[in-house]
Amino acid sequence: MTTTVLFILLFVLLFLGMPIAIALGLSSIAVILLFEPDSIASLVLKFFQTMEQTTLLAIPFFILAGNFLTTGGVARRMINFAVSTVGHLPGGLAIASVMACMFFAAVSGSSPATVVAIGSIVIAGMVKVGYTQSFATGVIVNAGTLGILIPPSIVMVVYAATTETSVGRLFMAGVVPGILLGVMLMFAIYVIARIKNLPRQPKASWTERLLAFRDAIWGLLLIIIVMGGIYGGIFTPTEAAAVAAVYGFICAVFIYGDLKITDVPKVLTDSSRVTVMLMFIIANAFLFGHVLTTAQIPQDIARAIIDADLKPWQFLIIVNIILLIAGNFMEPSAIILIVAPIVFPTAMKLGIDPVHLGIIFVVNMEIGMVTPPVGLNLFVASGITGMTLVQVVAASWRWLMLLLSFLIIVTYVPEVSLALPNAIFGVAR
Repeated sequence: MTTTVLFILLFVLLFLGMPIAIALGLSSIAVILLFEPDSIASLVLKFFQTMEQTTLLAIPFFILAGNFLTTGGVARRMINFAVSTVGHLPGGLAIASVMACMFFAAVSGSSPATVVAIGSIVIAGMVKVGYTQSFATGVIVNAGTLGILIPPSIVMVVYAATTETSVGRLFMAGVVPGILLGVMLMFAIYVIARIKNLPRQPKASWTERLLAFRDAIWGLLLIIIVMGGIYGGIFTPTEAAAVAAVYGFICAVFIYGDLKITDVPKVLTDSSRVTVMLMFIIANAFLFGHVLTTAQIPQDIARAIIDADLKPWQFLIIVNIILLIAGNFMEPSAIILIVAPIVFPTAMKLGIDPVHLGIIFVVNMEIGMVTPPVGLNLFVASGITGMTLVQVVAASWRWLMLLLSFLIIVTYVPEVSLALPNAIFGVAR
């Protein structure tokens, strides 16, 4: 009865157009007041306790770092370096755009931020040299999804906080899949370019490449500082996020000088807005998770699946279907906060590695970023290109089979995700 009322209330509120955070909170409070003995005071306490998780402190810092780097000219320098490296290949500018997205993903932690930072520069550049706007937009929309797969990743932090999984292992688990997806996209572009005879850039000399690398080095160094600091034991992922924010500020204002000190308050304000929105969703989702746990819903589902004698590969098919459907209608963090507490206990009983499951979640969220009606990358690309949402969807749709193929690889070849963290940290017990 409790479960039925909870989900009916949630879906009715969402259908009425209520924001996801408020829908989660209201449905949870209503069920607790109707069926549970908890008092209002305990609900308030539970609401604020979610903010005490140190893991979640990484979120505002990574958001701030991404905003400093987006507005501070770091993306433009990464693009120039990528073009100097691979621009001479068939479809070189498109391949360089994917490489630039990989670089920027490794410092921003956000998919929409990657699309804005790289797309606002390279889409117009690709059109200028002979690519169709549709092709250029499709490349960036899909390559931008690397923003949440290549560490550091805000979505991974949310998953880690929800399931109490190691952020460090998750970050390291995203490296190989992120590189693999980037290579798959670049190879697909190369094949299309050879067939369609797409333009290539003049080959850069080694001097030009070294100059482009020197210009981009300060942004690229952040990758080494964050990842090296975490895995060298110098600081925790949360502290790494704070270091990234400070380093992004120094790069943008003092090293490159592209961001004036008078513009810093606007960056702080924009970052605060995104942080407050995301943390409010998280707080309400944790309250929702509290109701699920109190009602023994995850445990009941786990028992039902075990009784049905489902194999791990069959269970993962169900998880992928649920996440792909949810990705069409909800924001990634909200999906993780709702679905992870339900499927996680079952996955553990079936012997599925929590880090592997986390990467499966993230790849599904990537696909959700490029599928209508609420794919964030689609809206961002529409905003920076002036194309209608329908046109952006049509431009992105042709790449969907590649992303789905990648999802199958990540789901059923766990070594792709686990080889690196297991080599560094040892096999998790």
